[in-house]
Amino acid sequence: MAAPVHAAPVHVIGVRHHSPACARLVRETIAAHRPAHVLIEGPADFSGRIGELLLGHTPPVAIFSYVRDATRNRLSWAPFCDYSPEWIALTDGHAAGADVRFIDLPCWRASETGAKSENVYADAERRYAEASERLCRAFAVDNVDVLWDHLVEAHPHDGLAERLATYFDLVRGEADAGREDTAREEYMARWIAAAAARDDGPVVAVVGGFHRPALLARLATAAPDPAWPEVPDVPADTEVGSYLVPYSNRRLDAFTGYASGMPSPGYYQRLWESGQEDAATGLVADVVTRLRARRQPVSTADLISAKALGVGLAALRGHPHPARTDVLDGLVSALVSDALEQPLPWSARGPLTAGAHPVVVEMVAALTGDRTGRLHPDTPAPPLVGAVAAELAALGLDGDRDVRLDLTDGTDLYRSRVLHRLRVLGIPGVARKSGPSAGRDASAAERWQLTGSDHREAALIEAAARGGTLPDAAAATLAALADGRDDVGALAGLLYDAALCGLADLAGDLTTRVAAGVRSARELGPLGAALRVALGLWRHDRLLGTAGSPLLGAVVTTATTRALWLAEGVRGGDVPAEPARLRALAAVRDAVRDGGAALDLDRATAVGVGGRLFANQDVPPDLRGAGLGLCWALGEPVAAADAVPRSPSVLGDWLAGLFAVAREEVLADDGLTSVLDELVSALSAHDFLVALPALRQAFEFFPPAERERFATALVARRGGEGSGRALLRVRTDPVLVAGGAAIEEAIDEMLTRAGLADL
Repeated sequence: MAAPVHAAPVHVIGVRHHSPACARLVRETIAAHRPAHVLIEGPADFSGRIGELLLGHTPPVAIFSYVRDATRNRLSWAPFCDYSPEWIALTDGHAAGADVRFIDLPCWRASETGAKSENVYADAERRYAEASERLCRAFAVDNVDVLWDHLVEAHPHDGLAERLATYFDLVRGEADAGREDTAREEYMARWIAAAAARDDGPVVAVVGGFHRPALLARLATAAPDPAWPEVPDVPADTEVGSYLVPYSNRRLDAFTGYASGMPSPGYYQRLWESGQEDAATGLVADVVTRLRARRQPVSTADLISAKALGVGLAALRGHPHPARTDVLDGLVSALVSDALEQPLPWSARGPLTAGAHPVVVEMVAALTGDRTGRLHPDTPAPPLVGAVAAELAALGLDGDRDVRLDLTDGTDLYRSRVLHRLRVLGIPGVARKSGPSAGRDASAAERWQLTGSDHREAALIEAAARGGTLPDAAAATLAALADGRDDVGALAGLLYDAALCGLADLAGDLTTRVAAGVRSARELGPLGAALRVALGLWRHDRLLGTAGSPLLGAVVTTATTRALWLAEGVRGGDVPAEPARLRALAAVRDAVRDGGAALDLDRATAVGVGGRLFANQDVPPDLRGAGLGLCWALGEPVAAADAVPRSPSVLGDWLAGLFAVAREEVLADDGLTSVLDELVSALSAHDFLVALPALRQAFEFFPPAERERFATALVARRGGEGSGRALLRVRTDPVLVAGGAAIEEAIDEMLTRAGLADL
């Protein structure tokens, strides 16, 4: 491992980030050589603040860095856990009296060279995939994680330094470093050469294994200059910053999407603390505990079988004790009896996909662990963190509590805006349970649930990268979400968020963008979403300061006119109902009723479009029903009971359109209720089964209280008394019941045809 550079011996240790075996090698090397300098791959601009890392935190923690200028807003993390080789280099190097420094380019400089990764310590397997895949084939393993366990973690004391050197020489020998890595390696080599040229003791450099071969080659020809390289100056008009943040196993885990060098941080924490044999035992215990807590049966016989299988697989694979995948494969074999519909997650890299087997889900959770880091109280933090804590305390919004706000009260309105800004920033423990929503909802009551969270501090520190104050950070977040979007419905949702946050300047800009999007919209669904938001803000949001806005009024007028034009152009025959376009016509109804003459919206025009939709058989059933509903809701006399279609394949979709636009009118019409009761009662079991899914969707347009009113009217029509609530509490799936009835009816018909009905 030693590379003779000038006078002082240099030990360049190539590591895989977050590897317990590599961390032990770093510890042993520092203990054996007592270096004068310990140099670590990490942002050089943080070297002067290494003392912050040594305050006494509970890992995992990370260096969070950001750069923001006219063209960039990039965030990056350099995470450390107990078994990270870089963390051991920091702590053991400091304890040994060494001069400890970071030697990589600053994160803002890396972003200039084209880096897109958000994690500084993400390993580079993608850059040497061909060599890794060849090794995986040679050793008959699924992926590079299993390969690493087989070559390194399962044999941590058997010539590890030489095996690591061979491994990284092989994979780097065939890889193209690229512009970014070349710049970083040139810079790191200058630091290592300078430390060696000082000739005041051994030098230990801890770098990603991908870089080690290139660094050794550069050091062989490096000039003996003892001057430390300069840290690059921050360009003008560029804001950069770095802070320590608490991290968590979940954020570290490759199974949850992080591109770290090692998956399963909970397992490797045990491996670091207790060794391979205890780590295997602990993993089994964790999996069983989680499964039993979720009422999944795990017997003693299952455990005996899983252990025997794990030990057998370890022996077959040449491991002295069961490694991670030995244990996992043994558990799956013992605990999963049915066929798996997707590959086991440890056979690949990436998050779990939907439909994973429940046992596998709990196994991955046990692998991850629930560890969350904690920073020392003296750790510097950006001003936003303290400012938010102070503001929440002053407003009575700190701690765990249920908060009810009256938005007609000035203080409560301000409290609401603070909470909405935190919500927009994604700060954990801030959940809105109810309150005003886009559309005609004029509620002035709002309810929030506030709970403590171990992740709140990290989220606030990271939010500070978007702005120095809470309003600025929230505005920057919404602006970033809007950047590049052309979905007018999504933009309208962001506009509503800006209004709730009290961000008037941003709301004005978003309103202009929504107005432009409305003029060119081609789909009813997104256009209707924009119309609902614009109408709600224009109509009643005096609380939010947007009521009567001329620009919003123009958006409502344009969106209403265009929605009617788009609706009249829809064709398609008997296709299923589309709730988004039905909500769009409901928004048109509201705009005409609530805007009226003030927005130059002509009721007769809307009624005319509704009538033509209803009468045109080429229009999908849901829009035909919505057309009738639009006429009815706008005061046009209609004979709704006579217009109900009799076809079971069309009935539900037609009713969905009618209910979406004329819900109140339907509830007030006893004649329609009677017709629907007679029509549905007359359906055969088969026809009812055909109509049922669409019927269920149609009645979803009624809130629970109104569905109860409808059910009560049916009870009364059948001569019953009291509420129809019991009809809404069917324990068995209605589709299952209807399917059973259809089967029975079909059997009866077969028996009748065979002359066996009376037997």
